[in-house]
Amino acid sequence: MKIHMISLGCDKNRVDSEKMLSNLLEKYPGSELTDDPAEADITVINTCAFIGDAKEESINTIIENGEYKETGRLKKLIVAGCLAERYREEIRKELPEVDEVIGVKEYVERLDVQMKRVENAENYTAYLKIAEGCDKCCTYCIIPKLRGHYRSVPMEHLLEEAKRLASEGTKELILVAQETTLYGVDLYGKKSLPELLNRLSEIEGLEWIRILYCYPEEITDELIQTIRDNPKVVHYLDIPIQHASDKILKNMHRRTRESELRERIATLRREIPDIALRTTLITGFPGETEEDFDILKNFVTEMRFDRLGVFLYSQEEDTPAAEMEGQVPEKIKLQRQDEIMRLQQGIAFEKARKQIGRELRVIIVGYDPEHNEYLCRSYMDNPDIDSLVYVDAGEYHNELSGDMISCRIIEADGYDLIGERI
Repeated sequence: MKIHMISLGCDKNRVDSEKMLSNLLEKYPGSELTDDPAEADITVINTCAFIGDAKEESINTIIENGEYKETGRLKKLIVAGCLAERYREEIRKELPEVDEVIGVKEYVERLDVQMKRVENAENYTAYLKIAEGCDKCCTYCIIPKLRGHYRSVPMEHLLEEAKRLASEGTKELILVAQETTLYGVDLYGKKSLPELLNRLSEIEGLEWIRILYCYPEEITDELIQTIRDNPKVVHYLDIPIQHASDKILKNMHRRTRESELRERIATLRREIPDIALRTTLITGFPGETEEDFDILKNFVTEMRFDRLGVFLYSQEEDTPAAEMEGQVPEKIKLQRQDEIMRLQQGIAFEKARKQIGRELRVIIVGYDPEHNEYLCRSYMDNPDIDSLVYVDAGEYHNELSGDMISCRIIEADGYDLIGERI
């Protein structure tokens, strides 16, 4: 049997997919994995249903892979994940090529305490999902309905899983959840992310620990001090704020307001001067006026985030925002997204130029033989979504992906940096 896995959507899905594959290999002894869907006997699609584009991608992927029942050797097509949870009956009715539909709630609790995962090709970087579900109930978001209440994974399970990953070559561990900052409140009666970070940093082999999905109102002084003082915790924080207009933040059911966002960002930069801050924003939320958008633009201009992404508001059924008055036309959403991204581009390019002369430790993620360059990431760069550092590999280029080297930045190329070996 040959098994093919397609993981769509977020990093949390990616962790689930790696554990699903491990289960399938145990269920079908002697089976092997394949990257070629035409060669697969079983294909599993772990779907996303967060926004309209994600749903469309999931459905198209199901249809495309279902065709291999005619053109390939596919015998079984399994659809899992958020789309399966949300549209189980519709999938069964409208997509007869699907053999099994498995919603998130059927497997996630079991997977979250499972240690075994199929190694990804870049095993030097691994994601550790520390919690499941969410209690914030933002008015635009369907995730609480799909994945349930916030549940932390017991710390002993996370430490065991992290030790296993480190023994298999993981050097960079990236902590993910719908919200990482509330880790432990349900199990231990307090925010326990700082303790988890300190315990993880004791694991031999781990060199970088990165934190994603931090809600600004839950970032405590203790967490800031841990990031500042623990040498293995990189000075990088992902803080999805979504907007800066108090009116829009309130209607989104976000817990912070503009003044509080400014205070938290100022504290982070005062305590950790070299911290790289990433955020995500939404344009075109219902009721967003030009005045609201100007507030957002001014905020982006003044806060000067190191990394920033912008999503268009997606009118998702079964969410409060979908029923709100003042739905913004798609054309205006796109215009506003483009305006923010052009604004951020100027900020990012200037920040990149200011890195010239700085010495950085980077992790090698690839090699370009044409230019004899290593493709690297610094502590400021999360995989797949942030920038790269290009470093001349030299005469021997003996290093491998996952090795760490030191370089001095000598040039900026747009978002990316160019360095020379030290």
